Amino acid sequence: MRYREIPHGKEKVGVIGLGTVYYHHSDLTEVERTVRTALSHGVNYFDMIVEREEAFLSYAKAWEGVPRSAYAIQMHFGAVYENGPYGWTRDLDRIKGAIQKQMQMLKIEYADMGYVHCIDEEEDFRHVMRHGLWDYMKGMKADGKIRHLGCSTHNPDILRRFLDTGLIDMAMFSVNMAYDYASDGPYAIGNRENRYRLYQECESAGVGLSVMKPFGGRRLLDERISPFHCAFTTNQCIQYALDRPAVLTVLPGVPNAEYLKRALAFLEASEEERDYAKLADVTPEKIEGTCVYCNHCLPCPKGLNIGLINKYYDLARVGDALAAQHYQNLEGKANACVACKHCEKRCPFHVKQEARMKEIAQYFKEEPVQR
Repeated sequence: MRYREIPHGKEKVGVIGLGTVYYHHSDLTEVERTVRTALSHGVNYFDMIVEREEAFLSYAKAWEGVPRSAYAIQMHFGAVYENGPYGWTRDLDRIKGAIQKQMQMLKIEYADMGYVHCIDEEEDFRHVMRHGLWDYMKGMKADGKIRHLGCSTHNPDILRRFLDTGLIDMAMFSVNMAYDYASDGPYAIGNRENRYRLYQECESAGVGLSVMKPFGGRRLLDERISPFHCAFTTNQCIQYALDRPAVLTVLPGVPNAEYLKRALAFLEASEEERDYAKLADVTPEKIEGTCVYCNHCLPCPKGLNIGLINKYYDLARVGDALAAQHYQNLEGKANACVACKHCEKRCPFHVKQEARMKEIAQYFKEEPVQR
């Protein structure tokens, strides 16, 4: 593993960390195995957005016997698991209860990174600053319960608002070729010049970036669904992200230990294998309403896992029979959508999920659910 230093903390974090471990049904043993695999390969930076609350216990079990100083955790203030699966809120009391429970389940006394979760709108930023959450987090930092303050966002202007506080040391931001080279619009927030200027501003301020969505929702890895109409490799995508100013670590989400090992192969890849120079030869199209499976649209009032429905559909369309079978095993399918547009109000990429659910239901030949 190669490591980079947090500018305002001097801790060293691996250039590849562990994002969300996606798992099916109740296979929590795979979560534990993936975390142990990460540790054995020198991974020391972990994002704590999980699919379901029980996964926190698997992380804690994997960390047993490992010195607390040997790994860093970024916790999200706003992520809640009140009914089991992931959801998010701005209610301060619910956030306090969720963080306390998550830390108890993880058996930790402090969070290395305390992030305000998923702030993409100016209204959300004002709410955080005016209704107690930021003050609460500053208090936890003063008490040693948070080592570094930060935020997670897709919006360059919102990250700048946090930079202006002078109080953050880290931020989680979406960095990949597609987002950086798309125009303003639903596929990426901020154009290339705006985003690159942000990376420079973060580096100048001594604020490190942990990268989400390094593969653009895996679209960059498949030429059939890539916005560039050609595929890039995981090595190329990781190198691209690490070459941006201020980036310290890239956090791929993985379904199991084998997928994590594929990402970790970057550490042994040659310079030629990591070279992404062909980016100069392609031009991305403007893509309207592309779902990247981030699940910021949740919770769905009907309990639908919107990101997973979209992912299985996209993979099924390019011939993945296993993904089609996984879709059929979902408890809630696209035909259960009631067109309330609750998800569309939350989506940072402005995906029109009502129309999308109709399209998916038609693809899988589903009859509408009687409401």
